[in-house]
Parts: sequence; structure tokens; C-alpha cells
Amino acid sequence: MDAHYSKVMQARDQIQDGGSKLYFAYSGVLDRQAFEIWAEEHSYQFFSLPEGIVAEAKGVDLIFDFPSRWWGGRVAGVVEKEGSSVFGRLFEIPLKDWPIVQHKEGVVTGMSVETTLRVLVNGQEFEATAFVTAPSRRSLDGPISERYLEALVRGARASGLPEEYVASLPTKAR
Repeated sequence: MDAHYSKVMQARDQIQDGGSKLYFAYSGVLDRQAFEIWAEEHSYQFFSLPEGIVAEAKGVDLIFDFPSRWWGGRVAGVVEKEGSSVFGRLFEIPLKDWPIVQHKEGVVTGMSVETTLRVLVNGQEFEATAFVTAPSRRSLDGPISERYLEALVRGARASGLPEEYVASLPTKAR
């Protein structure tokens, strides 16, 4: 458990709405093993991501713009880019569990902010929340984390993202 656990649990306790939120995950969160380790380390064993479905966010591309001490180098966010797209999984998250997702994605620590993306699933368009690097934390200085890139590829492949996209990830990181 870390210092943010009580803050997250307090936020969960204040949510009375039984609704849900669409979450587009495109990054290391797709590595289920890494996610489960994180959940265990932060005392969220009661939470797991649902199965979700493969989705494509249009008009964005990956950018490795967050220097992470934990990963030992820069990790991926997304940036607007016409004609490009990023694949990930679309999850429906109960509102009560949204603070856990925010914690995982770094909102609680000021590393990221929420954004809304248009995502396609089987030709149908949805608006979903994704997370991008907080403007004050963006940097292209330093190396890209090789360990993160391995987790990104492993998670993308395990999530059933298109193989052509998975194969492009190391190139996107360069």
C-alpha cells in the first residue's frame, strides 16, 4: 500500500452513481502481469480490469514524452496527429472504480491528465477517456525505457492488437 491508497479509497467511497465510464488503454497497462503486480503492491487486489475489446483511436499517435524513474526512461503518451491511429483496448469501468484507474495512470501524482478520444470498435465510434502526460511533465530528453517498450509490446500482443501495429511499436519508440 502506498500513500495514495487512502485518498483513492476515500474518493471511491464518495461515489454514489452506479454508472460507468469508457476507458481507452493503450500503454503499459495492457500488460496484465504488470497490472496485477501493481494492483497487489497498492492493495487493490479486489480490482481487475475487465476483458475489454480491441479499439482504435483515430487522429493520434504515440509519443514517448514522460520520463519515468520507475521505468528508467521515457514512456508513451499520445499526441494529436492527423492520419495516425493508436490501438488499445476499450474497457467499461464502474464509476466507483475510476479512482483506481486514475491512480494507475498517474493522475493522483500529477503525472497524467485525462483526455477524451474518439475510438472505433468494429466500425462503431465511441468517446472514451484516455490518459496523456501532464503538460508540466512532458519531456523528450533522455532515453526511452527498454523495459517499458518490452512491456508495451508484450501487453499489445497479449491484448490481441493487430500484429502490424504491435510490430510497429519499437519503430514508434525510435
